[in-house]
Amino acid sequence: RLYQIPFEMPACASDPRTLHLVGDFSAPAEFFVTLGVFSFLYAMAALVLYLRFPSLYAQNKKLPMADFCVTVFFAFLWLVAAAAWGKGLTDVKAATRPDSLLAAMGVCQEEEVVCHPGTTPAMGLANISVVR
Repeated sequence: RLYQIPFEMPACASDPRTLHLVGDFSAPAEFFVTLGVFSFLYAMAALVLYLRFPSLYAQNKKLPMADFCVTVFFAFLWLVAAAAWGKGLTDVKAATRPDSLLAAMGVCQEEEVVCHPGTTPAMGLANISVVR
């Protein structure tokens, strides 16, 4: 004779919930992209100046120094943006760690339910994006 032990499973399929990550991770990426766009626009403007008006660049002694200062400023901001991108990536890694996700799920907090975290997401390409 087969005995069945009654137990209740959480009604996940009938009660779907959306789990949102805590925090806003878009600001570092937006800063990085905005800086990239401004750097590109400045480089195009400088290229037009170099190629279209070479005599203006050669005759004006303040223009090369101003160009140098703007380039140094963009290089500094690029370093800051890369650090912000790295910090944002670290925050995303912490928020998507399986243990963190399980702690945020209410269904996994019940005594009868056993949740297993699974594997950690692969972040290799994201790490390379910060290094490059």
